[in-house]
Amino acid sequence: MAALLVISGGTSGSFASAQANRESEKPDAASSSPSKPVIKESEGPSALAIFAGGCFWGVEYYLESLDGVYDVISGYTGGTKEDPTYYEVISQTTGHVEAVQVAYNPDLISYEELTKFFFEIHDPTQTDGQGPDIGEQYLSVVFFDNDEERSIVEKLIGILEQEGYDVATMVKPARVFWPAETYHQDYYETKGSLPYCHSYTKRFP
Repeated sequence: MAALLVISGGTSGSFASAQANRESEKPDAASSSPSKPVIKESEGPSALAIFAGGCFWGVEYYLESLDGVYDVISGYTGGTKEDPTYYEVISQTTGHVEAVQVAYNPDLISYEELTKFFFEIHDPTQTDGQGPDIGEQYLSVVFFDNDEERSIVEKLIGILEQEGYDVATMVKPARVFWPAETYHQDYYETKGSLPYCHSYTKRFP
């Protein structure tokens, strides 16, 4: 999954080191395929959801593990630039965040269950990014498609706040989702490794 890598002025030495290590894993722009993926065809009822929670590599990895999820695509959304590239997004000039588009079967997993899991695979209290990935492209955002989805997200945030979490996750209307370059898709599955800045933490009672 792609990570939008931007080191802010307040980044500590350890964060800067982690960012540099991560950037070294990116393919060279000239050698990477510019092609974009499309959501796989489903065999049953399907719906879409869009989440942003830091590096999309890790978010994609965990959401793809859920029963009822057909496919997860890493990409960019929330900004103004049409069909942005990874390198444009990390320049922090497009307004986009790294996000994932999830195709799922609502008969097998509900939007609420999907969103609850999203809140448990990243830190929704971090205000400046996610883990060592610092920058506006790594912010936590749920993009809702309708009033029902917005109500569900706000309800879950309310539960987390009752549990003592100072939730920084933003709730915004869905915007155009632009799939990321092919080399960002299924990153950890292809590499055979595990996410370095995402993990599961039970947060709901």
